[in-house]
Amino acid sequence: MTTRSVDERPKSGGGGGAAARPMLAADRGGFVERHGLWSDEQYAAAAQLRRVMDEQGIELVRLSFCDQHGVLRGKTLTRDALAAALRNGCTAPSSLLLKDTSGKSVFPVFTPGAGLGIDGLAFAGDVVLVPDPSTFRVLPWAPRTGWLLCDLRFPGGDPVPVSTRDICGRVLGGLAGLGYAAKIGVELEFHVFHADGAATTGGGQLLHEEELDSVDEVVQLLQDALTGLDLPLRSIELEFGPNQLEVTLAPLTGLAAADAVVLCRSAIRQVCRRHGYHATFMSRPLGAASASAGWHLHQSLVDVGSGVNAFTPEEPGKPLSDTGRHYLGGLLRHAAAAAAFATPTVNGYKRYQPYSLAPDRIVWGADNKGAMVRAVGGHGDPATRLENRSGEPAANPYLYLASQLAAGLDGIGSAAEPGPPTTTPYDGEAQRLPASLAAALDALDADPLFADAFGREVIDWYVTLKRSEWQRYLNEVSEWEQREYFGFL
Repeated sequence: MTTRSVDERPKSGGGGGAAARPMLAADRGGFVERHGLWSDEQYAAAAQLRRVMDEQGIELVRLSFCDQHGVLRGKTLTRDALAAALRNGCTAPSSLLLKDTSGKSVFPVFTPGAGLGIDGLAFAGDVVLVPDPSTFRVLPWAPRTGWLLCDLRFPGGDPVPVSTRDICGRVLGGLAGLGYAAKIGVELEFHVFHADGAATTGGGQLLHEEELDSVDEVVQLLQDALTGLDLPLRSIELEFGPNQLEVTLAPLTGLAAADAVVLCRSAIRQVCRRHGYHATFMSRPLGAASASAGWHLHQSLVDVGSGVNAFTPEEPGKPLSDTGRHYLGGLLRHAAAAAAFATPTVNGYKRYQPYSLAPDRIVWGADNKGAMVRAVGGHGDPATRLENRSGEPAANPYLYLASQLAAGLDGIGSAAEPGPPTTTPYDGEAQRLPASLAAALDALDADPLFADAFGREVIDWYVTLKRSEWQRYLNEVSEWEQREYFGFL
């Protein structure tokens, strides 16, 4: 029989409501309270998670943070250890924030400032993982296991400048200061193979019901896992390419949307692996030449005071309001630089192919799925929105979302004009999207907007990490080179 947590309080004792404090008086004064890191709502959520743990018999809780690459890292704590972690967080090496996708430390860790001028990242010292109780989930696929997403702080309580969830939170805070909230919808494509690499679907027939039925085991597994996590799953669809599926999530507000993507991707990969499949969010794996995977990010702004969609035009015949039009102008103006966040891998740029349902130019269209940004809705439609189709499914959701909002807000502030919509998204003289990760990083480094919005040290950190990834790619002898030259020359 599971006993109650020693520092849990029943609702009758103040364990519920907006002012809940799920600790005994003797346990006060921990890191979280000392630095004022939780709201009343988070304290109430912490009280609720204790009750859920008691009711569900949860014995292990994973404390995770999203790293620079959009990958979850963290520790699994026992039930008994969680109470202390909720008061004081738990520590992890700061060097995790200084590694590229291979796990190589890119920066001189054992020097003052770690080569970035950020003292807290030097010498592989610790950062503190501070759980966000509002993100608590019980994992349907892992017995007696819960999950908490964490924010990062230095041991002195200061935010870690390169914590991507915090970066997104800061941009969202600026948005709130203007009276807006971001409403975000997600279409996330991915590939599922058998664990031995064998194909799961033949491909070539978009939305073919019988082909989807052939992978019904995967569909059922994902439905159970994602709805079991209380994610707003709307559909699981068969895409055009071999082994390619898509999940769509109902719109969420702000940080909750990015959190949902982090958990959704992790759930899909873990559940598939446990049942003999391999799910990958790599955009263009071998065999996917006809249909790379993308991440279509739907976005609009809601007026906080009225709850009205700020993108819905008042005049018939217009696709967007003035606010929406200027936001779109900002997305286009900064698209080349923002590509480094929307498509952060070497592989993702091989998706930008003409006539592929992926964009290759910086254009927008009215309900045009070949354009980089698709305007959907119009007069009288409260769901009017912009859909950026340039992202890859492996993108860090916090950086992807933050880059879109920063660009859009700049467009609103400067009354940027997007120009007329395209009717020929793959033709004409429109500026092309960056052809490579290197080109996108050059554009990011040169665009002052993101240094202003995120901090110059953040851009230097990110560009350095990704240039290391690019250089390792250039140094690798590829199968193409072997085939092209080995026998011929």
